Amino acid sequence: MDEGSELSLTIAHIVQRLRGSHLHSQIERQAKECLHQPEIKLDSLKEDVRSFLKTSGWERQLQNAVYRELHVQLPPSHPAAPPEHLKEPLAYMRKAQASWEKRVLKSLNSMSTELGVPLARMRPEAEQKELANKWNEMGTDEPDLTSFRPVYAPKDFLEVLVGLRNQNHDGSEDVSVRSHWGLIQVPLNVRDIPQLRQAYSELSLTTGQLGIDDHAHIHPDMFENEYVQMGKKVLVEQDSAAAQQYSRQGCSTGLRADLWALILNSNNQPQDVMHYEQLTAGVIQHDLLVDNLIYKDVKLTASNDDYYFVFEDFLYQVLLCFSRDTAVLEHFKYNSATPPRSFIQGKAEDEQCAVVYPPNGVIPFHGFSMYVAPLCFLYNEPSKLYSVFREMYIRYFFRLHSISSSPSGIVSLCLQFERLLQTHLPQLFYHLRQIGAQPLRIAFKWMVRAFSGYLSTDQLLLLWDRILGYDSLEVVAVLAAAVFAFRAENLMEVTSLGSAEAVLADLSTLKVMPLIQIFLFATAI
Repeated sequence: MDEGSELSLTIAHIVQRLRGSHLHSQIERQAKECLHQPEIKLDSLKEDVRSFLKTSGWERQLQNAVYRELHVQLPPSHPAAPPEHLKEPLAYMRKAQASWEKRVLKSLNSMSTELGVPLARMRPEAEQKELANKWNEMGTDEPDLTSFRPVYAPKDFLEVLVGLRNQNHDGSEDVSVRSHWGLIQVPLNVRDIPQLRQAYSELSLTTGQLGIDDHAHIHPDMFENEYVQMGKKVLVEQDSAAAQQYSRQGCSTGLRADLWALILNSNNQPQDVMHYEQLTAGVIQHDLLVDNLIYKDVKLTASNDDYYFVFEDFLYQVLLCFSRDTAVLEHFKYNSATPPRSFIQGKAEDEQCAVVYPPNGVIPFHGFSMYVAPLCFLYNEPSKLYSVFREMYIRYFFRLHSISSSPSGIVSLCLQFERLLQTHLPQLFYHLRQIGAQPLRIAFKWMVRAFSGYLSTDQLLLLWDRILGYDSLEVVAVLAAAVFAFRAENLMEVTSLGSAEAVLADLSTLKVMPLIQIFLFATAI
C-alpha cells in the first residue's frame, strides 16, 4: 500500500473507534450548547464552533485521544490480510503462542479438577457482605492457599522461547558464528548499539537527565529546577505528545503521576470511576478460581518485598477487578495471544457454551502482581491506580508474556540482550556459556517483569519513565546487558551458574541511568 492509502485507513480506523466513545458524545453536546452563544455566527458557524472547542480545551482532549489510538491500534496493513496476520505475521510464532496457551489453560483446568474448585461461582449473600466489609483490608485475610500453585513461572515460559525455531530459516546462512552462542535461535531484526544511539539520542552523555547526580555541562540543581518548570508547563498544556517527549529525560517525583496519566490519556473521568465500581461489585458477587492465584502471587511476591508489602490491599483490589474487566479483551486485536475459553459446567465441548475465562482473557502467572506494585507509589486512589495500570498493561506489559515478533515483545528483547552481550562482551558471554551459566537464564526474570521487584523503586520508576517516553520496552534489554557489563569483572571469575547468580542477586543499589548511558554511549564499537 502507498502512504496515502495507509494514512486514509489509519484515519478511518481512528474515527470509527472514537465515534462510539464517551468523549465523542461530550464534544457533540458541547458543540450543540455553544450554538446559543452570541459570538457564534451563522455565516461562520463551522469556524466559530471549532474556535470554541479549541479555547474550551475540548480540541486538546480530542488530540490526546487520537494520540492514544495511534499507540494502541494495529499497524496499517493490506486490506486483504487475514485477522491472524494482523495479530502476528509469522506463522511459527502464532503456532508457538497457540501451543503455549493450550498448555496454560490445561494447567488451569487440571487445577480446578484436582482441587474440586469451580472456575467461577456466585458467592452466597453472607460471603458477599463479609467481602464488602473488608474490601479495604483484604491483606488481613489469611485464606488457605497451600494447595494452589502458580499456573506457570517465568522459567517455564523461557523454556518455550528457547525451543522456538523457524522451520523455513536455514541457520547455515548466518555469517556470524556468534549467532549460535545464545539460547534464542530465531532470525529477528533487533537494533545494535549504533542504531540504539540514534533512536535514544536524548540519553546521550551530554544531555541532562533526571536520575543522574552529575551532568556533563549543567549544575544538577540548575538542570533539575529548569526541567521541573518545563514539566509543569507540559501539565498546564495537557498535551500527551509533549508529556511523552518530556518523559525521555525522566520525570521528577512530584510530577510523575500526572505526567504518566497524561501520556496514557488516563484522566479518571466520572465514567472511569463508575466502571471501577462496577468491577468491584463483580468481584463481590462472584468468586473465580484465578482469585486464588492472585492472592497466592501477592503473598509470594509483593508481600515479601521491602518496598511493596504496604500496598497489599491495593494490589488485591486492582488485580481482582482487572480479572473481571472485559474492556481488556480489546487489546487481543493487536496481541499475538488469544483469550482462553472454558465451557459452562456440564456443557463441555459445546462451542456455543464456550466463554472467555477469566473475563479479561489474562491468566495471571508467578510475579504478575509486580506489574502493579510500583504504580502504588504514584496513585493512592484505587480507580486512578486501576486505569493507569490497565493502560500500561494493554500498551506494554502484555508483550512480556506473549510470543510475538514485535520489537518490544519478549522474544525480541531476549535476542537483543544476547546480541548486545555477544557483540560487545564476547569473552564474558563465552565464559558464562562454557560454565553452563547462559546469561539469558539469569536476566530473563528481570526482563519479564520489566525489572519490577529487582531495582529500588526510585530507579525502577526512572526506567519506566523511558519506557513511556520512547513507547518501547527495548530499554529493558539494554539495561539487562548493561548490568552484566557493570559486573563483568566479577562474572569473569565465577565457575558455575549458582555463583554467577550470586554476583547478580542484588540489583537494589544500582543506578539505572548511568548504567544505560555508559553502555550505550561509552561502549567501543
